[in-house]
Amino acid sequence: MKATTTIFLYFLILISLANRSTAKIKGQKTSDTIPTSAEKLIKCYPDFVKGYQNNNIILKDGTKLLWDDGIKNKSAKLLLDKPDIEDMFSQKYSVGIQKISLAVNFDPGRVRNEAFFMKMYGASDKDVRKNLTEITWCPKLVNQKITVTKINGIDKKLIQISAELDAHPEYKKYVTNIGGTFTWRNINGTNRHSMHSFGMTIDINTTYSDYWQWACKCTNENAGVMYKNRIPQTIVDIFERHGFIWGGKWYHFDTMHFEYRPELI
Repeated sequence: MKATTTIFLYFLILISLANRSTAKIKGQKTSDTIPTSAEKLIKCYPDFVKGYQNNNIILKDGTKLLWDDGIKNKSAKLLLDKPDIEDMFSQKYSVGIQKISLAVNFDPGRVRNEAFFMKMYGASDKDVRKNLTEITWCPKLVNQKITVTKINGIDKKLIQISAELDAHPEYKKYVTNIGGTFTWRNINGTNRHSMHSFGMTIDINTTYSDYWQWACKCTNENAGVMYKNRIPQTIVDIFERHGFIWGGKWYHFDTMHFEYRPELI
């Protein structure tokens, strides 16, 4: 009887191990096979990200994008110029009031794997334009037409943000004369694409904004900069509630800049 029980338990263990192995092969959502950050991508971009398997993010069109390139302790420059997808989560973005001084090169959200965003929004000016639409920004206070992408429902999210801001006439000067949405271009002084290239970013009024390149009068990302901000926290809070990070939480500050990155929030 004992021998039969032992054999039965042995087979149960073998079946359990086989099921766990199968789960890893299929990339099922199990805590021991998928990194937490990869789970966030799957949750935040359900129309594009299918899952994670064998150190790759799997997109719904079958594309595999490398998760971790194995290079550890990357310099700030290498993180910006050649990040893998995992690197995008290397610095923690915190919502709400910025309570601490920003350390040198602490730029949560500036590390971007371009291949990932190009697969979602388009790999060329022409491709991105296929999904652009025009919305009315703050119809009560501003009534400005702006062009943004429909992908990930960003047009709808900006309409919701716009409606909330319309209820704050005290902030009209900050949201008037939008500084920019879609423009296919590189970040000034780099070979990296600006996120404006994808139509999922908005710059509010530059007159009341501050930017690190304006402060140092340079494009050298190694230059020391003194932080400055004039954007009210309420505006930041509204954007963050809808999945947009704020460039005012970067050492290389860009206080006009809001970018749709729900995976970081």
